[in-house]
Amino acid sequence: MNKTIAVEKKPFGERLKNFFRNVYEDCLKFPTYILVHPIKGFDIFKREKKGKMSVAITFLILLCFVQILEVQYSGFIVNPRNVNEMNTLLEISYIVIPVLVFTVANWSATSFLDGKGKMNEIFMMLCYSLFPLIFAKLFGITISNVIIQSEAGLYTLILGLGLFLMVYMVFFGLISIHEYGLLRCIASLLLTALALLIIAFTAMLAYDLFQKIYGFIYTIYREITLRYI
Repeated sequence: MNKTIAVEKKPFGERLKNFFRNVYEDCLKFPTYILVHPIKGFDIFKREKKGKMSVAITFLILLCFVQILEVQYSGFIVNPRNVNEMNTLLEISYIVIPVLVFTVANWSATSFLDGKGKMNEIFMMLCYSLFPLIFAKLFGITISNVIIQSEAGLYTLILGLGLFLMVYMVFFGLISIHEYGLLRCIASLLLTALALLIIAFTAMLAYDLFQKIYGFIYTIYREITLRYI
């Protein structure tokens, strides 16, 4: 005789409460803990697998969204850009491409220095490090709409602090993810910078080659259409 096991569903209110509790724990409490205790926080991030790809991608998407908001809604005192000329895809690329390229460059460089970090761990660490910059940009947008010209330095200070905290998290994140000492981490950053230059140079060559191939094909197409069509 088959027995059916009834699975009792939790009430909607309890499930919603658990959802917001998990969001608070994963997206606010743990990143804040890493910011305050970077070595121990990133050690938990790596060894206890507390870092989540879903949270990392969420932070990346949030920064892209905040970047667009910054262009559209920052006060005119600190925002000389024309909103009508904004290219959304270009603004997103300013965030996504550096993160992806740095991930590949750092993984390539640390392979020569016995780095223990995997590519997905480097990517997640970078995205978690965007946490302070997201809040700095949001606060900066708000401040930029109430300050006067002589107070524009406050806006720069807020963004500078957010950028500094992001770099601070990345630096200690690299130490923990790759299990490096201070000097080896600095050496890995120098190699990463070299890898970034090589990637940028290769991309420029590929872009130039693409333009030449496109121009050649377009010239042939024009010749054919003018002669036979």
